[in-house]
Amino acid sequence: MSDLYAMFTRLRQALDQVVVGQTTIVQQLTIALLTGGHVILEGVPGTGKTLLVKVMARLIEADFRRVQLTPDILPSDILGTNIFDLNTRDFTLKKGPIFTQILLADEINRTPPKTQSALLEAMEEQQVTLDGESLPLSELFWVIATQNSLEFEGTYPLPEAQLDRFLFKLIVPYPDAAAEKRMLLNSEAGFRAKRLDLAKLKPVATVPQILQARQEVSAIAVQEAVLDYLLGVVQKTRQHPDLVLGASPRSAVSWLQASKAQAWLSGRKFVTPDDIKAIAPPLLRHRLILRPEAQLDGVNVDAVIASVLTQVPVPR
Repeated sequence: MSDLYAMFTRLRQALDQVVVGQTTIVQQLTIALLTGGHVILEGVPGTGKTLLVKVMARLIEADFRRVQLTPDILPSDILGTNIFDLNTRDFTLKKGPIFTQILLADEINRTPPKTQSALLEAMEEQQVTLDGESLPLSELFWVIATQNSLEFEGTYPLPEAQLDRFLFKLIVPYPDAAAEKRMLLNSEAGFRAKRLDLAKLKPVATVPQILQARQEVSAIAVQEAVLDYLLGVVQKTRQHPDLVLGASPRSAVSWLQASKAQAWLSGRKFVTPDDIKAIAPPLLRHRLILRPEAQLDGVNVDAVIASVLTQVPVPR
């Protein structure tokens, strides 16, 4: 494998050293970075969601902006607006925080749908339209949204059209006892999450290297039998009796690209059915909609995903 593969290995190791006990989340977030797929991080407060994104931005030397989303925030607060200058007697563009490389949309479900929809064009087409003018965003442009899994009062569910534009929904769990002890030891040694400038984090990658790695990922081979397996799983989600909405064609394309990234990070130049299975839960859990009667029976989306994977024959 290339030097870029070794670079991403160092990136994951560096993230694991700072954000302790979240190895699986780090792996999946790295896959999203390699595909340019946007991510939802969901978890209880204090599990390191914001810290993970800030550390990632520092390690790859990317421009980073954070937007704290609230019920009164407006689309113009994110996108920007044209302001009339009394001195020049002309309008000048004041760009919003969306004009960056990594955008952290903190507590995205606390802002109303009108503001949430301001991200749709940017996430899909990497551009923003203001007063009829299309403005391009960074080639790396990457949205990571967070939401609290406990508090639902004063929140607005994300519409399906926007959810489908997120590659992954990652559930950030509590760390285990050993990892939490490491966190305490790091704190005793002087690490402060609020002062990352004192942590002396050294970048291990650059934005041009990230874009080059994406080209290597795109070149990963996929046999027709594996492609048919992926298509079979997608089709099965649309026929499952517990689901009212299955996987979209967009999700199938995203699934293929994420599977290539999974294979690349595993040191292989080809995709296997196991790569497709590994990507399934984070890629599907926010796209599938359960029937009301299934919810009443206590069925959850991850269980349906596991059921679907057992119903499609694995190619040999």
